[in-house]
Amino acid sequence: MSELDPLVDRFGRVHTYLRVSITDRCNFRCQYCMPETKIVWRPRAELLTLEEILRLVELFARLGTNKLRITGGEPTVRKGWQHLLREAAAVPGIADRLMTTNGTGLHEHAAELRAAGLTGINISLDSLQRDRFTEITRQDRLDEVLRGIDAALEASIPRVKLNVVVMAGVNEDEVLDFVAYAFDRPLQVRFIEFMPFLGNGWKVDRVIGYQEMLSQIEPRYELSPRGGHPSDVAKDFDLVGGAGSIGFITSMTDSFCGGCNRMRITADGLLKTCLFLPGQLSLRDLMRSGADDAELEQAIRATLLTKWEGHPPMDQWRQLDNLTMMEIGG
Repeated sequence: MSELDPLVDRFGRVHTYLRVSITDRCNFRCQYCMPETKIVWRPRAELLTLEEILRLVELFARLGTNKLRITGGEPTVRKGWQHLLREAAAVPGIADRLMTTNGTGLHEHAAELRAAGLTGINISLDSLQRDRFTEITRQDRLDEVLRGIDAALEASIPRVKLNVVVMAGVNEDEVLDFVAYAFDRPLQVRFIEFMPFLGNGWKVDRVIGYQEMLSQIEPRYELSPRGGHPSDVAKDFDLVGGAGSIGFITSMTDSFCGGCNRMRITADGLLKTCLFLPGQLSLRDLMRSGADDAELEQAIRATLLTKWEGHPPMDQWRQLDNLTMMEIGG
């Protein structure tokens, strides 16, 4: 097996960022990623074992992956997640070890996460208003999440980011509240344009584009653009005079496909080369059928060659995948 030949798609993009969902379950029932109906939990036997996940992390690292994100569902509901994180942190070549979480329990685990080698954490938070937070998540746990954010900062986790999906008629009136929150704290608020997934009520008129958000922010705050890497998904700005920064994930209005270096593995082992494409390769089935690492590498490379150059128009996205965002992974 070639350990120095990078994972490249047919357009020459090198893929070094792996996002692994370790569970399809969550302790929230967020209405925009986990609708009340149509959720069928997978039996545990269908999910990758922790040993299978670690084998894949080690394989991708040998193929040039240097950035790993553990996601869910909510990753901390998976038994043994701490052990997996510690083991993944020890894999040679993985320089960045990240997690996306809803922040519940983070106040208890932040120091442990830092000790395990976490280099960044993204916390999903769509409202700073208690009643609205409860309506969105179907859980009255905003105070707990806010304590978790403070704990992550106190534990000196290097990069703390808040993922805020901005939706017309839901929380667009909180954009400035989130900017003020970032101004006072050494973290980044990442405003995400509302994207279509199964059962999340997406309509084009519910999308708040980043330019519209900027029009709210710029009269109140001085922004300094950050230089970025071609593979960055966010347009980042420092808040001049403030402790933190903001960013915009512009999937809907200004695609960043051209620099994409991401691959995803779902909790049941499907390799997804794009957030909006169905899983194209069952790594779980290959491993359980006895495939060795060379055979896995060959299948991964062949699948990566099918990746799109870019997204289709937004009004065509909804039917491209039959999974909720929770099932895909954050």
